[in-house]
Amino acid sequence: MLKLVPILLAVLYAVLMMRFSVWRTKRMLDEKSVPLADAEIAALAARLARAMDVPDIRVNVFDIDAVNGLAAPDGRIFLTRGFLEKKARGEVTADELASVIAHEMGHVAMGHMRRRMIDFTGQNAVFVMLSAFLNRFVPIIGVWIANLISTALMAHLSRRDEFEADAYASALLIKSGIGTGPQKSLFVKLGTLTGSRAEGVPAWLLSHPRTEERIAAIAANEVRWGQVA
Repeated sequence: MLKLVPILLAVLYAVLMMRFSVWRTKRMLDEKSVPLADAEIAALAARLARAMDVPDIRVNVFDIDAVNGLAAPDGRIFLTRGFLEKKARGEVTADELASVIAHEMGHVAMGHMRRRMIDFTGQNAVFVMLSAFLNRFVPIIGVWIANLISTALMAHLSRRDEFEADAYASALLIKSGIGTGPQKSLFVKLGTLTGSRAEGVPAWLLSHPRTEERIAAIAANEVRWGQVA
């Protein structure tokens, strides 16, 4: 029983940290966000809502420079001010931002927030167990190896969620009549828009799939759903 104590403590720590993170994120979003005032994007969000057979999709603007969309733990959808500024400069379209909303709705609909809490808890347990085991054979670097393995596991689970949210968004965009074109065109732009570069990072450590993989997955779904010849 004593051997299980470190694992139980790791799980408890992960749960507490995740709950604190959820509380802190909600508080920050409440303090730094306002309802979306862009009529063009709101009209597209209404089309998505009708396709989902829900009254509306309430989109908020998170007041930060970063280019991103996010789904809060309580299910609210946010676009960052940085993203809307890109639209104002003509660098992205309203349809492309609608694809971001659809993607974040995918995270909400598929329960990814709760799943990530479970994944994070499991990652900590895996890290503790691997550290204890590997340190018997490779002291000092055992912790480093355990961290690398647990990080790779978490990255794999995150990429799975992103592919699922992409597929959900594609289906929703098609059903609403917007189509997947804006979804794919935004992915092509995303690296430039965000300033991120992942060329030197091994694929198995990335939290998001590479752009070409995401576009290929969307195209494969279109073929499977009979959307292209």
